[in-house]
Amino acid sequence: MKKTFCVALAAATWLALVPHAFAHGNEDHAKRRAYDASTVEDTAFGRGGDPKKVVRTIKVDMADTMRFMPAEVTIKRGQTVRFVVHNSGKVLHEMVLGTVDALKEHAELMKKFPEMEHADPNMAHVKPGARGEIVWQFTRAGRFQFACLQPGHFEAGMVGTVDVK
Repeated sequence: MKKTFCVALAAATWLALVPHAFAHGNEDHAKRRAYDASTVEDTAFGRGGDPKKVVRTIKVDMADTMRFMPAEVTIKRGQTVRFVVHNSGKVLHEMVLGTVDALKEHAELMKKFPEMEHADPNMAHVKPGARGEIVWQFTRAGRFQFACLQPGHFEAGMVGTVDVK
């Protein structure tokens, strides 16, 4: 009976986490689809942006020193921005936009599922030497973050800030 309970508990835990794991998918699923305004979801820090409405492009470099360059950007509320993210390192990095709490929660999830790849509009999962991009509309003023949530990277300080004025 104890073994059955443990198996049931493990299965329930796995099922609770599966939607998060599948939301990231594999590399084939990580490819972005064309922008569709009817599927855009608002978040506490904005929403996926329409590439046709980009008013500014910001280049961001990710390095194996566990740092972003630049580490801080300022954006006007309402702007749609294209982040062109380059991984100049030799290990996988990513840039994920979010609130402090959401990024901390996601970093913990990444520790459990380190092979997750991302396809959400606020994320770019970038192999060494490659480039990715995020198109985002910042609809709310505030101080938000971007981070690399690969296991150990967030904890090593691979975090930046976005000030939306």
